[in-house]
Amino acid sequence: MNINKISLVVFFLSLSVVILNYLPGLVIASSPETNEATSTSSQLPINATRAAREEKALQDARRQLLDEKEAALVAKEQELKKLSSKIELQLKELEASKKRVDDSIKAQAEADNKKQDEKITKMVKLFKKMRSEQSAKMIDALKEDQALMLLSRLDTKTVAKLAPFISQPRVVKWITDNLQ
Repeated sequence: MNINKISLVVFFLSLSVVILNYLPGLVIASSPETNEATSTSSQLPINATRAAREEKALQDARRQLLDEKEAALVAKEQELKKLSSKIELQLKELEASKKRVDDSIKAQAEADNKKQDEKITKMVKLFKKMRSEQSAKMIDALKEDQALMLLSRLDTKTVAKLAPFISQPRVVKWITDNLQ
């Protein structure tokens, strides 16, 4: 009979440990018969309950820390999204400004080319009206690239009249440029 009582006490003790782990606020009244058996093992459930509470507190602290970190990450992610959209907007503005500047430069270059073309056309008309010797002397006084450009704009009949009076290396250069 003694063995059955001891087995029964051990069973109830292990059951109380399980209950105390899951229900820390539950208090179990002890009977005078079980006081002897539970006096040595009564500290075990209390320590187990304390350990369970400490473990739960640790898990709660970790969970709270993770929640705080997650909230901080979400805030940083939102801030990065705002900055990203701001940068994209600035990039679009810069691209639009670059396009306006490029268009302005292109328009200015076209205007300059048109003015230069008008000047050259005036000079061509002037050289056509002048005497051949005078025109040839003026063309010889020009820089090589200007003289060649002017000769290329003159019609062949006018160049033929000017050729005997222009320095021969320029005429030869003009001919080789036209043949290429």
